[in-house]
Amino acid sequence: MGKRTMGFVFLLVLSFSVLAGCSGKTAKEEELEKKVAELEHKKEEDLKEERLKEEERKKAEQKRLEELRPVFVNVLDPETKEVLATFNTKEMGYGKDNEKYKAQIEKWAKDIARGTDTTPGYDQRMILDKLDSNGQVIKGKPGVILEEAELVDKVMKASEKGGTIELPLYVTASGYKMEDVSHLDEVVVASYTTYFNSGVAGRTKNIELSAEAINNIILGTGDYFSFNTTLGPSDAAHGYQPAEEAINGKLVMGIGGGICQTSSTLFNAVDQLGVTYVEKHHHSVTVGYVPKGRDATVSYGGKDFRFQNTVGVPLLLKAVMGKGSLIIEVRTSKHYQSLIKVGI
Repeated sequence: MGKRTMGFVFLLVLSFSVLAGCSGKTAKEEELEKKVAELEHKKEEDLKEERLKEEERKKAEQKRLEELRPVFVNVLDPETKEVLATFNTKEMGYGKDNEKYKAQIEKWAKDIARGTDTTPGYDQRMILDKLDSNGQVIKGKPGVILEEAELVDKVMKASEKGGTIELPLYVTASGYKMEDVSHLDEVVVASYTTYFNSGVAGRTKNIELSAEAINNIILGTGDYFSFNTTLGPSDAAHGYQPAEEAINGKLVMGIGGGICQTSSTLFNAVDQLGVTYVEKHHHSVTVGYVPKGRDATVSYGGKDFRFQNTVGVPLLLKAVMGKGSLIIEVRTSKHYQSLIKVGI
């Protein structure tokens, strides 16, 4: 309100005061009172409006500053507490194009879980425990799974306000008890035999090495078996020899030829039980050591033979090499024999 208006109000009030000294209020006096009240009310309304505008201005400024403030999400390794990644969520598009932002997080989660050409991932297949020649357990490694969908969900939830999250890692140990180990070879619950020409030195050596790799493997309840993980590289550095192998429908010479006879013999043994197959492939040509359609081809870094022990009890694999024969047995304890779930 300006000085001129305030002066006018003062004169009105003064006039009203002088008139108040008289013996009664005239209509003019009442009108003056009414005008004074209206002016006072208008003054209050103007002040209120100014306060509201100021509050709105402050809120707008605060919102602008909030929009400019960067938001970070840190992702930690749950064991080492190392920061594996830091996402500047707004810079990456969160709040503007959340679908595009989520796609970036999903790709990162996939890479860190499964690995890239240059960096290993967190996902690790279980390396099963094994018995040595004295019946002592050679420890393998537990299986590790990084749940990608859960990781993406955690990052998305933290992306609005920022924060720190940990990788959702799930570690699975082998499903057997140490007190069962000495009894797991008591009874044979499944067995299969294949034959080969022992005069072919390279192929025979490859069958021998691959059979030794799976011999005495302990398959705990719920454990996953991977032929390629169990064998490792079937190359010259690990003693494997040149021999014929099936590639693209033809028999050609290659290092490690013959290991598929071991994987196929194993398949025909465990197939008598209630295992669950995770990965299995046929050869591109007919092989002579098992009936048609009963083979399981493998190639390190490529096709694998994988299954899960879903028979309900821990098992022990035995591989017995004879002159021109390979026998693979599946064994367990007498106590567990009657509890086995047999395949259909």
